[in-house]
Amino acid sequence: MNTTPSDVLAFWQDAGPEHWFAKSDAFDRRFRERFHDAHFAAARRECDGWAASAQGALALLLLLDQYPRNAFRGTGHMYATDPLARRFARGLLSQGFDQHVDRALRVFCYLPLSHAEDLADQRRALELNRVLGEPYVQHAQGHHDIIERFGRFPHRNPLLGRDSTPEEVAFLAEGGFAG
Repeated sequence: MNTTPSDVLAFWQDAGPEHWFAKSDAFDRRFRERFHDAHFAAARRECDGWAASAQGALALLLLLDQYPRNAFRGTGHMYATDPLARRFARGLLSQGFDQHVDRALRVFCYLPLSHAEDLADQRRALELNRVLGEPYVQHAQGHHDIIERFGRFPHRNPLLGRDSTPEEVAFLAEGGFAG
């Protein structure tokens, strides 16, 4: 693998906010093709050394948290590396590396915690996003509230082979967060 943390960060920064949170088949394809090998190398723990710097740790989070959500959209594999992403996010935070990440990208240090189906992680994500302000606080609050209410994200149930409760079905039918 010839990918460096700088390659990942440059791609992500060049994509910008208009692609970070939007659904785009073209962007998903470019991201998937460019970083396929790097994502799987990170998943195999071959890039763990990147976590020794703020920029490297952020690149790992992008490969383990954001990449699968784009590259494997609509499949259970979207969430396969979430535990690793949370591990590296906690490490990044314990080192204070988030404070060395450009403010525009800092939300990606916290998103693995917002994506967690764990209330403690949700609380921490909400606290961290409060410093960033809107729109990040609103999104973090929404994620937190769903986990507080259901203990999981109901929209993931079909992809992960989980049965939905009647309350979850009603939540989704009424326009509740669907990913």
